[in-house]
Amino acid sequence: MRHARHGKKLGRDAAHRKALYANLAGALIEHGRIKTTVTKAKAVKPIAEQMITLGRRGDIHARRQATAFLRSKDVVHKLFTEVAPAFADRPGGYARIVKLGPRQGDSAEMAYLELVGEPVEFKEKRPSELDAQARALAHEEAPESTHPIHAEAHDEKPEHDAVAEVDEPDEGEEPDGEEPEAAAEGEAEEPISEEVAAQAEADAELEEEL
Repeated sequence: MRHARHGKKLGRDAAHRKALYANLAGALIEHGRIKTTVTKAKAVKPIAEQMITLGRRGDIHARRQATAFLRSKDVVHKLFTEVAPAFADRPGGYARIVKLGPRQGDSAEMAYLELVGEPVEFKEKRPSELDAQARALAHEEAPESTHPIHAEAHDEKPEHDAVAEVDEPDEGEEPDGEEPEAAAEGEAEEPISEEVAAQAEADAELEEEL
């Protein structure tokens, strides 16, 4: 029976599993963030936090314990000089898990295991998602007149209005705009011709009297 035997086996024996945890915890301390499966992240997170607790102690015994597990003096040096002092005022919770969704190959749930001091970086969106968001924003910002229903309402106009706007003269007829000018010219010529005729009659009468 498995009394007091907690934790995931991850399909590995004890030695292989211990080496895996040491490598993942060392990579997290060295880089500040690693990308792995959710199951491995949940298994490594408490171990990495234990290493940071040893770094906060700072004594020689804690350094030897960290070196025995991590198997790298460079990682232990960074843990005790840079990482652990950054969490001196934090009582716990040095790491967090940010889920990323399924992996493309085998659909395994992926996640970022990162130290709390590191900024959160979300995965880049695919072009299809960006196009969908752009279309949604364009639809929200567009005025009501650009809606297809409103556009059809504005485009529809009565036919008689279009005909009434432009009246083209038929062939052989003069435009309506030139008729007043012609009438004005005729009216101006009539009084002039009467005066000339009256003057001519007056001259003829004088000649007869003489």
